[in-house]
Amino acid sequence: MNTIQKLAVQAAAVTVLVGLMGCAGMSAQDKSTAIGAGVGAVGGSILTGGSAVGTVGGAAVGGIIGHEIKK
Repeated sequence: MNTIQKLAVQAAAVTVLVGLMGCAGMSAQDKSTAIGAGVGAVGGSILTGGSAVGTVGGAAVGGIIGHEIKK
């Protein structure tokens, strides 16, 4: 692994950790919404071959589903 790849992996790890710290004060419903949006974004991206519209659409649908599950 070259230096740039190592730096990218470290930056991604730091970003994930900082993002998780921001979830500490969230309610269960807020967490479900965020998880649903993340899963939906990944699913939408995969199903549409990386299309931005598919990613955003998947995030929106996943967020709505995650929000409604915890009601």
